[in-house]
Amino acid sequence: MQTQEIAIVTGANGFVGSHLVDNLLSKGFKVRCLVRKSSNLKWLDNKDVEIFDSGLFDKEGLRKACKDVNYIFHVAGVVKSKTKDGYFKGNVETTRNLLEAALENKSTIKRFLVVSSQTVSGPSTEGNPVNEKTECNPITTYGISKLEEEKLVLSYKDKLPVTICRAPAVYGERDTEIFIYFQTFSKGLTTTIGFNKKELSLIHAVDLAEGFYLAAMNEKAKGEIYFISSEKFYTWQEINSITSKVLNKKPIIIKVPHFLVYTIAAVAQFFAMFSSKPATLNIEKAKDITQQYWTCDTSKAMRDLGYRQKISIEDGIKRTCDWYKEMKWI
Repeated sequence: MQTQEIAIVTGANGFVGSHLVDNLLSKGFKVRCLVRKSSNLKWLDNKDVEIFDSGLFDKEGLRKACKDVNYIFHVAGVVKSKTKDGYFKGNVETTRNLLEAALENKSTIKRFLVVSSQTVSGPSTEGNPVNEKTECNPITTYGISKLEEEKLVLSYKDKLPVTICRAPAVYGERDTEIFIYFQTFSKGLTTTIGFNKKELSLIHAVDLAEGFYLAAMNEKAKGEIYFISSEKFYTWQEINSITSKVLNKKPIIIKVPHFLVYTIAAVAQFFAMFSSKPATLNIEKAKDITQQYWTCDTSKAMRDLGYRQKISIEDGIKRTCDWYKEMKWI
């Protein structure tokens, strides 16, 4: 790169965002991290980045952050909320604010990339992974809000060079969501949801970040949607088997029937009414995790962008667990 190009990453302090920051720094970008004043910046410590802490509701702050920028990677979003309004404010209104700030600086912008989710398409069926042409059927308010975000972004495609990347379930170093699975496994216990075989797409955060980079750099990707995902699909039995080898544990497997998942979710959701934070497991999350298939087809990204899954599930689980051990999380 002859002149250093400037990239903004929203949600740069988070799990996926911080991996994207690492990717862009390794490729010589000047990186601006757009975060909130209350954000924990531990994953950005000692990195050569600029911090903009205006968040996504401060329109003047957004204009300053977007000045002279070449690439915008919008990773930030709300994945848990107690209200529908919370999802739409966090996933649609914020994106509109960022799009408008980008429009004011459009002369320098080469790509505006938005990170979306497989939840937009909804679950798949046996042997039929969802792809970019699949009719969207989100089953949660989060998924519905991300679909509205996608529609909003595509409505700007004649004004800005936009691209949307949908991610499936993501794991890897720094993750705190799927981490709970590894934590309980390390203590000799794991649960499986229901009694039927469940299959999913699962991607390591480093591969996902590279997919975002490839999509942002490719002219073909303007105005397009891509699934950035694993090339293979995995069952929880396979994931359990690999984790067992990596951690050298043979856990007790507790099978939790679907009705019990919903019961626990209902109780958790009720008690969350008296808390400022949403429940980790609520009715919608129960609906999500009891689906049999969450698989998606990444062949469009492979064809157009030259994307490939580089980290196998075996290597990914090993490096993730090694990192958790190093951090003394497990």
